[in-house]
Amino acid sequence: MKKLDETLQMLKDLTDAKGIPGNEREPREVMKKYITEYADEVTTDGLGSLVAKKVGLAEGPKIMVAGHLDEVGFMITQIDERGFLRFQTVGGWWSQVMLAQRVTIVTSKGDVTGVIGSKPPHILTPEARKKPVDIKDMFIDIGASSREEALEFGVKPGDQVVPYFEFTVMNNEKMLLAKAWDNRIGCAIAIDVLKQLKGTNHPNVVYGVGTVQEEIGLRGAKTASAYIQPDIGFAVDVGIAGDTPGVTEKEAQSKMGKGPQVILYDASMVSHKGLRDFVTNVADEMEIPYQFDAIAGGGTDAGAIHVTYNGVPALAITIATRYIHSHAAMLHRDDYENAVKLIVETIKRLDSETVNNIRFQ
Repeated sequence: MKKLDETLQMLKDLTDAKGIPGNEREPREVMKKYITEYADEVTTDGLGSLVAKKVGLAEGPKIMVAGHLDEVGFMITQIDERGFLRFQTVGGWWSQVMLAQRVTIVTSKGDVTGVIGSKPPHILTPEARKKPVDIKDMFIDIGASSREEALEFGVKPGDQVVPYFEFTVMNNEKMLLAKAWDNRIGCAIAIDVLKQLKGTNHPNVVYGVGTVQEEIGLRGAKTASAYIQPDIGFAVDVGIAGDTPGVTEKEAQSKMGKGPQVILYDASMVSHKGLRDFVTNVADEMEIPYQFDAIAGGGTDAGAIHVTYNGVPALAITIATRYIHSHAAMLHRDDYENAVKLIVETIKRLDSETVNNIRFQ
């Protein structure tokens, strides 16, 4: 394998980390390792979200840049007498991407490998074969011969189950394949924003945040926002790439490599017009490519940030990503780097007067 540069190593460490909602300790420790050097203070809120504070002007506005630490996965709910594991999805899953996929059960005795199984199609009726398998009819096989053996392996109800996939740089080295881009790429953007602001003057206080439990209701963003009380909020996350076969521009218009997505509307919020216009004006001024998108289903942490405290102008800036909420997703490195550049250039211009003007747009 080709040696990874510093950025790719960080991305690998973040995506390799295992952390479904409520189990974010491992990715939080990775994010803390990388962001501490660029922060004046690193703390956590009571729910476990990481908050890295960097002071430019102490009395300036507070700017929150939030990616979420958690990834979609599963939780063990039962072990049957033959050693097969029943599970609950944690976060949104489409049943067709799950069968025969390798998973890792994180136990108190160490990691245990499993595979998601179901009845083989060979014994189903012709009618049943035409239908997707219901998630409730799936199980995880860890090669145990009994409940007792599964327990000896260390498996118990409540253990988190994480998709297994190795971080991969594709032949086109701009294309990066990994599990958990949703949303370790947002955590990476928050790290790099603080990194690029180190040693520069900025008229505000910046908070690089790794929130918890986004995939089950934007929960960490609520508590982290209450903790910080930001004046401006950015959620950095993944979005939908519309450049694969069968997808029309009407369904999803963004293309990988054409710049970060500025989200106009999603199920969690209408983006703040003043902030959105300010960000796109900065992008135009600096000739940073960007794309607009609207997502009728789903939301981001911006949806929780903007209704916290007494109301916060907020915007989601996302990376067009293929195959999210599956074992392996793909994104373009240029989009990631341009998202960092856009947020950094925006933050440099967010002084108190500008923030006050944005509020009333």
